[in-house]
Amino acid sequence: MAEILCSFNKDALTIKPPKKASFVLRLMLSAFAMACGIYICSICLKQMNLQNTNTFLLFEDFERPCYETVVDRSQIPYLHYPKPRTFNRSECAGNPVRLFAIVSMQRSGSGWFETLLNSHVNVSSNGEIFGPKSRRDNASTIVKTLDKVYNLDWFTSSSKNECSAAIGFKWMLNQGLMQHPKEIIQYFNDRGVNVIFLFRRNMLRRLVSMLANVYDKEAKLLNGVHVSHVHSNEEASLLSKYKPKINVTSLKSDLRGMESTAVKALNYFNSTRHIIIYYEDLIKDPTQKLVEVEDFLKLPQMNLTSQQVKIHKGALSEHIENFDEVNKTLSGTAYEKFLQVDY
Repeated sequence: MAEILCSFNKDALTIKPPKKASFVLRLMLSAFAMACGIYICSICLKQMNLQNTNTFLLFEDFERPCYETVVDRSQIPYLHYPKPRTFNRSECAGNPVRLFAIVSMQRSGSGWFETLLNSHVNVSSNGEIFGPKSRRDNASTIVKTLDKVYNLDWFTSSSKNECSAAIGFKWMLNQGLMQHPKEIIQYFNDRGVNVIFLFRRNMLRRLVSMLANVYDKEAKLLNGVHVSHVHSNEEASLLSKYKPKINVTSLKSDLRGMESTAVKALNYFNSTRHIIIYYEDLIKDPTQKLVEVEDFLKLPQMNLTSQQVKIHKGALSEHIENFDEVNKTLSGTAYEKFLQVDY
């Protein structure tokens, strides 16, 4: 009996686990630990990469000027942050600049219009920069000149330098603009240049102004000096005393040619962001038209002024030597309306 009890106790106290099951369990635990380690390492690597990316983006955001929240996002292509080579924009480096070009024809009021724009504290319009032929020899020369102007490295008496909100110039149709339309249109669209067309409806008055200006280049009526614009009524009265004689034989053809050139320019540059201003409308209601231009350039509204005085006022019969011939030639034609007083 004692032998049986001892045998029972020995078997009860001695338990031998199967060796095969223990090995499988260890293997499974090791595989699970390895999988967990790989997962944790992958998560760490992703976080490191994300941290590096965020640091890089933050650096880029620091270097790139920020857009104001009030700016229409559609206007972003027209906002520029020039980095001039010739000076530092200082605290204005983060202020956006809009680029513009006043596209016009000689004796269409562009000089007066530009002085009005330049009376705005944030506008710099630099005159007829393509007057000299050397600046418009070819498309490459034109682009090089444009780059210099729009990078604020072009200095004139109108330059506002650091804090300009709009920078531009006057460009006459006969100064290379119509000779290289494809390249210029591409430049305007790529750079987001805003085009302001300024034309006259009454091409007969433009012709009178052109002929009088050509005469004064030789006669120099004002104290022996030729001037294209005047700043007093006395000076305007002196220059308006000259009455040009118009060639009636070619008159209708000349007027047709002027209108055709203006229409062709509008068709060429129709794909650009532009506004059309007519001199007659500007004379009649300068405040309203200038507000339209300020809105077009996204400028704060200001009271714009000019010291220039109009030279040829009143009826054309007072400014054309052979007015009766001109009247007879244009009566009954599409150009008869030009004979009327329009402002």
